[in-house]
Order: sequence, then structure tokens, then C-alpha cells
Amino acid sequence: MYQVELTESYCPAQADEVVQEVTVGDALRKAAHDRPDTLALIEINAVGKRDSVLSYQELLNRCVVLARALTSRFSKGERVVVWAHNVAEWLVMEYACALAGVVLVTANPSFRAKELRYVLEQSGAVGLFLVKDYRGNPMGVIADEAVKGLNLREVTYLTDQDAMLLGADGCNALPQVEPGDPFQIQYTSGTTGFPKGAVIHHRGLFNNGRFVAGRALMHEGSVLGNFMPMFHTAGCGICGMAALAYKIPMVLFHRFDPDEVVRVIEEEGITTCFAVPTMLVGMLEALQRCPRDMNTMELIISGAAPVAPELVRAVRAAMNCQFETAFGQTEQSPVICQNWADGTPDDISYSAGQPLPQTEASIRDPETDAILPIGQVGEICARGYGVMLGYHDRPEATAQAIDEHGWLHTGDLGTMDSRGVIRITGRIKDMIIRGGENHFPVEIENALLEHPSVAEVAVVGLPDPKWGEIIGAFVRSDGNRPIDVETLREHTRQLLSAQKTPVVWCQVVEFPLTGSGKIQKFVIRDRFVAGEYQAVGGS
Repeated sequence: MYQVELTESYCPAQADEVVQEVTVGDALRKAAHDRPDTLALIEINAVGKRDSVLSYQELLNRCVVLARALTSRFSKGERVVVWAHNVAEWLVMEYACALAGVVLVTANPSFRAKELRYVLEQSGAVGLFLVKDYRGNPMGVIADEAVKGLNLREVTYLTDQDAMLLGADGCNALPQVEPGDPFQIQYTSGTTGFPKGAVIHHRGLFNNGRFVAGRALMHEGSVLGNFMPMFHTAGCGICGMAALAYKIPMVLFHRFDPDEVVRVIEEEGITTCFAVPTMLVGMLEALQRCPRDMNTMELIISGAAPVAPELVRAVRAAMNCQFETAFGQTEQSPVICQNWADGTPDDISYSAGQPLPQTEASIRDPETDAILPIGQVGEICARGYGVMLGYHDRPEATAQAIDEHGWLHTGDLGTMDSRGVIRITGRIKDMIIRGGENHFPVEIENALLEHPSVAEVAVVGLPDPKWGEIIGAFVRSDGNRPIDVETLREHTRQLLSAQKTPVVWCQVVEFPLTGSGKIQKFVIRDRFVAGEYQAVGGS
């Protein structure tokens, strides 16, 4: 832990590590040069078996060929959407885009047509790269609907090698790419309900993953298990860049199945992984059903949802490894602060740790922007190498998020102690975190309000012992007629991904309001917990 003694809620950037001025493509070239025969990728398919296995030299070779093909079809800085689950082709596409200077736009494979079209349209993408289906979601069919009328130059399946490598045999010199150039656009919603595309640069994503790996005690003998979604910064950023920075194997799982994960940990000798709390619960249950040898495990990183001290102790006991928690957001590439491996269960559960190297952090008054005294609750802000370039084509939203002094305002509330340790106390943004995944009420509310029977609706995060929070919809119907939950559930799933569908449905006659007429969601939550609202229609 850093030895600092702060007198206000401001922690200066710690210089125990340096920011490397490299691109992701540079890092891949260096890894192939330094450790050409070391395995870079071990792909675990949906039934828990190995598929692609590539050394760093083989991975570089494959990525360079694809990068040349991309260069023949796209200009530096143009944007393409990758819509797929965790497959080897996702990682190859990520690194090939880095080499070609093409900006990769991520998309959740559970998207419906409306969501995919928004990402394609708002990002100004000129290409879509996808798989045909995933977990029952007919992605090829959905894509056909989503791209109608859009100005895309190509829609290509990642598994169609002839189409993917079209133009690779030409004399296509790869462009000069700089560390500060845009690398990815990752979409994150806000209180407006309209997703914003955070433009992340090479310097930020690579160094952030490197710093997280360093605090997670990774080394040249580590083996990183990655079952976090690649469309999220946890998968393609923290895990992808950590493995690349330390030139170690990444075991990439097509999907998270706890029984398969613990089996593969044993078989592949995985030492490190990132897992949200619900995944950890599933892994512990899997070990109870079928004990496995977890002796290779050294450390697990968790975050994105509260972690109970009991869970920390249970994971340490069952897997005989260290445990850390982290906090961040996509706009910061993404991690702001992280605990240390020797922290106590209470420290790890109730704090987010100290800022990463080269990251300034402060707690500020949301009204005056003044730095607050030690221990006072305010908005968590960060500044440094990892701050995004901005929101794509959203200058006003960018100005609200990043102030004139370069501080990123996270919208999250917390405190800082004299050691620089940050504790999360709440959220300014009205966000629901279910199992480590962010959901934004306005998006769900807007979808429900499209149904003619819904007069008013408030979507609220409700406490849940397994998921941390679940989505609750509190509906006032037209004429206060009884709501039809099955109809509303089906309506929601037609417009949004399944995981955004409310689990709890309650009918209300009137809402608690502020003096200005705004619905008081915290009152709704408290009343539900107190038993004053009754769920209808099952879950």
C-alpha cells in the first residue's frame, strides 16, 4: 500500500510505475519478439474444450495479415463494429484493428435490432463483423434487420476467412498509429437513457490493464483466465491488456459456466482471473458439487458490485488464493482504484482501494466542485493517462464528464481517507448494477412507456442477495387497470436485451414525488424493502 498521509480528499498520482508510450500493436510486436513461442491464446469453446491455440508469434502473424486486409478496405480512424461473444476471432480482430489504426466499436451479443442499429448509426460505423448466433440470439437475422438503410460498406462474418482476408495479398503498408490515437468506442448509458460512446485510446487501455496486472501480482509465469465478456472493458481491456503486457497465456472462454471454469482452471493451470461476485458464487457452488485442485490459483480480482466479507473469506479458503477488488468506469479505461492483495476481508469488501499508478483521484462537492475534507461524501473524480478522449459525437456530454482541468467526473459518490483509500457510498447516476452489469433505468422506462397500457413507470434497483441488485418496474397503468405482467415482459424483450427485463413488477396508484414533481426512486426502494409494495405476476 502507498504510504501517504493526506490532509484533504485528494490523492496525487503515484509514480511507482511509468506510463508506457506504446500502442496496442506495438505491445503485440514486442510480446512476439520477446516471447515468440509462449502461448498467447488458448480458446475454450462452449463445451469446455480447446479450440484455437496460438503462440505470440503465431498471433502476431495472424493479426498482421488481417490488419493488411483491413487497411485495404478501411482508412485509419474509420470505425467498425464487432458483434460477437468471446471467440478467438474477437481477440484477433481487436489486435488487427490496433495495427491498422481502425477504431473497434464493441457491441453486446445479446443486443436486439434496435440496440444494434443505434450503435452502428451513432458511431458512424462503416463495417459490421459478427457471428451468426449466440445463446439462442439469431444475430445474423437481427443484423439483417438492423442494417437496413444504413451506409455500411460491408457486413462480414468473423468465421468467413475468405471475406475477412479480402485484400490481404496486396502491398498494403500498415499506417503509423500513435499511443493517443482512438482505439475503441465502448458504449455506456447515462441518465438521459441514450448510450454514449466512450472513445478510448491505446495509451489508456494498455497501461490500465498493465497497472491492474501489476497490483494483481501477475508475473511471466501467470496464466490468465478470461470469461469476462470481450465487448466490455473488463474482457478486452483489463484481461486482454494484462495478458499482453506481461506476455502470458490468456485462456479465453466462449461463455461462463462455473462447472467448466473450475475444471479448466485445474486442467490449464490458471493462476489469475477477474470475476464479478455472482460468478464467484457460482464457482464456489461448482466446487462443492465436484471438488477440483485449485492450487495453481494465485489471485482473483472482483468488482462491479459489492463483495461481502463472507464471500472474500469463502473464495480465499476454497481456492487458496489472494483476493482483490477494484473500481472504475469505462471512461477511465476503466480502473481508477484497486485494493492490494494483503488487504483484510473488511478492507477489500468495504473499500475500493487506492488509486492505480499515475492516476490522480479526488472527492469533490457535486455542487461547488471543491475538494472535500477527509471522510466527507462527494463525487469521485479521476485525472491522468486513462481518461477517455471524449464521447463520440457528443461534445456537450463530454464537457459535462471531463472538466476544463482534465478531471473525469464519475457520477459516483464516495469518501477518501488519509491513506487515499476510496470507499463507494452511492451513485449520483441512477444506475442499477445486476451481477456486475450496468443497467440504466431511463432506457428501460422508455421502452415500457411505448406500451399503451403504461401511463407512468419508475425502474428501480432492488437489493438481492445473489445479484447485488435486480431490476424492479413500478407501473401506473392507464386508468389504473390491472397490469398484465406477461404482456409487459414480452414487450420489453422485443425492444431490449433479455437481461434488461425487470424481474419484479409492482402496480402503483401514485408515486412519491418531490416538490417539483419528480418521482422519488429512493422512497420507492425503501418502501418495497419495508413490504409496502407487493410484486405481481411472478418473476
